[in-house]
This record gives sequence, structure tokens and C-alpha cells, in this order.
Amino acid sequence: MERMMPSLLKTLRETNRRLNFWLESVVPEPGQPAMPTPGQMAAVLSELLQAGANLRAQPSVMPGLDPALDRELENYRHNLERLRDILPAIHGQLLVERARLEGQRARVQSAAEWARASRQTL
Repeated sequence: MERMMPSLLKTLRETNRRLNFWLESVVPEPGQPAMPTPGQMAAVLSELLQAGANLRAQPSVMPGLDPALDRELENYRHNLERLRDILPAIHGQLLVERARLEGQRARVQSAAEWARASRQTL
């Protein structure tokens, strides 16, 4: 177990660094809408899946045995809580964007139908 702990510590430290960067880039200022790109969402999902797999692969981690690992686990938990807090805002922004795109699609379809009808009357 001792040999795995430094590896887990290093992995969690790197994961926390990347998640922190991602969270800071998605919500640049408090109160601003969060609108990540599909690539950013894929990256954070990949990061979470990899971190989850690494944590499950480790034997039970006993709190208090390694203070550095405890800090990284707490930072990871904090990052997950921040992510949980912004996901509803991201979902809302995506719904607004979908509605906008559906409106645009309806206008394009209407214009295409008008163009077809105009050609038939000529």
C-alpha cells in the first residue's frame, strides 16, 4: 500500500491541477454564465473517469496516514463540489443554445420552403 500511495498522491495532485484550471476557465468571473466547449466537457469527463478508476484501484485509504494525500483528497472533493454547483448553469445555457439553434433551423426551413414555392409559381 505504501508504494501505491505516492502514485495516488501524484495522480490526485495532477488531477486537481487540471480540474482547477478547467473550472477557472469555464467560469471566468462569478455571476458569468458557464459555457464550456464540447472539448472542455470531454476533457473534464475523461479526467473524472480516470481519477475514479485510480481511486477504485487503490486499497482503502485510511484518513490520517498521509496528510498530503488527505489534502489532495479534500481538494478533489472540493473540485467535485464546485463542478456539481456549476453543472445546472451549464445545463441551462445548453438549453438556451438548443432553443436558439432550433429557432434558426425553423427560419432556414421556412425560407427554403418559400424559395421552393416561389420557383414553382414562376
